[in-house]
Amino acid sequence: MKKLFPIATIAALAATPALAHHPLGGMPMVTFAHGLLSGVGHPILGFDHLFFVLAVGIAAAVAGRAFTAPLAYIAAMLGGVVVASLGAQIGIAEAVIAASLVIVGGALAMGRGLSPAVAMALFAGLGFFHGYAFGGTIAGQESVNASVFAGYLIGLGITQYVIAIGAGLVAMLVWNAAGRSTTSARIAGGVVAGVGAFLVLEQLEGAAFAALGIAS
Repeated sequence: MKKLFPIATIAALAATPALAHHPLGGMPMVTFAHGLLSGVGHPILGFDHLFFVLAVGIAAAVAGRAFTAPLAYIAAMLGGVVVASLGAQIGIAEAVIAASLVIVGGALAMGRGLSPAVAMALFAGLGFFHGYAFGGTIAGQESVNASVFAGYLIGLGITQYVIAIGAGLVAMLVWNAAGRSTTSARIAGGVVAGVGAFLVLEQLEGAAFAALGIAS
């Protein structure tokens, strides 16, 4: 039970709306710097996104593509931002985001390394929905212009790439120090999958309450 407590705590934090607040405190974005700051802050304040990017970095390292595989996620993620900013509606986005943590975290936890091709395809497919969620922030801002949008995309892309690369490099250093043991990667994958499972159950609960006409 003591070992499960930290994971449950992290999962609870990941589901706390306050942690996903706008980095500017709800202020309108009107300059490039505003967009950049928002893009830098969102992947860090949104724990579901942060945990996924960490998992991407570690899984990429396991696949032997620590620097290149995360680029598939970044490209698809930015594409998702653009799609959302155009007003497209994808009702399953939040469900896919929660499931993405279970999928990638679960693969790590089970010690199943992904081939480079499979890893990049998986990162891209799931990354699109993470980007769509990020794009919802832009879509809800009336004052957004091209400069703000460019700053937002740059902030999102660079921040998440750095996080993924950092996670992969740290994982490789740990493996090298421990004789290339994958224990740490499996533990990290278990935590990520646990957070994802918590979010999936929370969404299922919300859907069940909605179907019954009960306020959650």
